[in-house]
Amino acid sequence: MRFIVVGCGRMGMGLAHVLGLRGHAVTVLDRDPIAVERLGSSFRGDAVIGSGFDRGALRRAGIEHADGLAVVTNNDEVNVVLARLAGLAFHVPRVVARLVDPRKAEVYHRLGVQTVAPISWAIHRLADLLSYSELDAVLGLGGGEVEIVQVEVPPLLTGHKVSAVSVPGEIRVVAVSRRGKAFIPLSETVFEKDDSLHIAVLTTSVERLRSMLSSD
Repeated sequence: MRFIVVGCGRMGMGLAHVLGLRGHAVTVLDRDPIAVERLGSSFRGDAVIGSGFDRGALRRAGIEHADGLAVVTNNDEVNVVLARLAGLAFHVPRVVARLVDPRKAEVYHRLGVQTVAPISWAIHRLADLLSYSELDAVLGLGGGEVEIVQVEVPPLLTGHKVSAVSVPGEIRVVAVSRRGKAFIPLSETVFEKDDSLHIAVLTTSVERLRSMLSSD
């Protein structure tokens, strides 16, 4: 998939690298050449020097063919305007924006802008939102070091015990929803078809969890 990241600060760099490592085509757009240089030689993507308000720069970044765009500057007003521009003028299918001041969340929600914060959790959440992740992160705890994710039990785990999705200190199933009721499972609890799971996972272990849910 093809994504654009507007803003090459701490969050923008982190998001660009995560998306690149996941195998997506990523273009970073920032007006500061020095910021772009900080992406380093390990960055698996492209960069365009220019303003997010410059339609020419957006086109050079590939906005007309982008599957998703994230606006992650340190200015909330800039982020919301560019997010709406991407969605309304360029019809980008998936648009998300960084939110610095959480008090503005309701206003942005009414405007139809999807937002995330804080930085350490948002980098991975932005990547998940853009790439249609099967893991739905519903809560970030602390500074974002721990996520609570929701996922439907995959067919390969039906009939297996909860202990099959557990790594001490990293991954734990904290709740199972079954036939309209939720309960806290034991390690011996057996997954059933159509179970919905809430799993606590370290942000650094999300890829490990994804692997556990997608392979034997």
